[in-house]
Amino acid sequence: MDDKLLKELKNVPILCVEDEDGIRKVIVDTLKYYFDEVYEARDGDEAYEIYQDYKPKIILSDIQMKNCDGVEFVRRVRKEDKTTTIIMLTAYSNEEYLLDLINLNISHFILKPLNLKKLNEALLKYINKTLKPITLCKDLVLDLQKRELVYKGSEVIFLRKREKEFLQMLSERKDSIVTYDQIEQELWMDKEMTTHALKSFIKDLRHKLPINVIKNVPQEGYTLAQIES
Repeated sequence: MDDKLLKELKNVPILCVEDEDGIRKVIVDTLKYYFDEVYEARDGDEAYEIYQDYKPKIILSDIQMKNCDGVEFVRRVRKEDKTTTIIMLTAYSNEEYLLDLINLNISHFILKPLNLKKLNEALLKYINKTLKPITLCKDLVLDLQKRELVYKGSEVIFLRKREKEFLQMLSERKDSIVTYDQIEQELWMDKEMTTHALKSFIKDLRHKLPINVIKNVPQEGYTLAQIES
């Protein structure tokens, strides 16, 4: 994987879920080559607690684990989150679980044993997905790689990192509401998001937009506005 693609992964938080300590250590040590923020869990219960606290962008999970297995863990995550990339480690003996997992919108399956080639394929798939341009409405496209908006194919509007990530969140969850809590957790992270800070952020971003695609849902959050052609 080239340096440019590695750079894209460095600031992405990832969670590794594996019940065998030795295997988990090897996987976590490998992931630290790609990612600066790597979390680990030994079963689905512990993984779900970490997921709630840190909201990783990628989850790499085994299926068969004690206490809470991978299928149940993913089912819990998907009740509230349809977009996080989930990569499952599977074995031939796990075939009975595959249909359930496919219905839970799994991004990628890796057949055990895990090796660098298989891991690279999964991570490249993630990068390609996250860097693919997003059409916010008919004349407005969000270029994630260049961190800019393109209006009517020619006018370019440059965005700050948080602005790009907010518009990306709206697009990924266009059929639901991006809540104030989600915005604080994913965009402000360890910092406190005051009401004034959020209002100023939205006001500045709307000022940049040639089409207002941000719709406020009072007392709840924001959603992507439906713009008629």
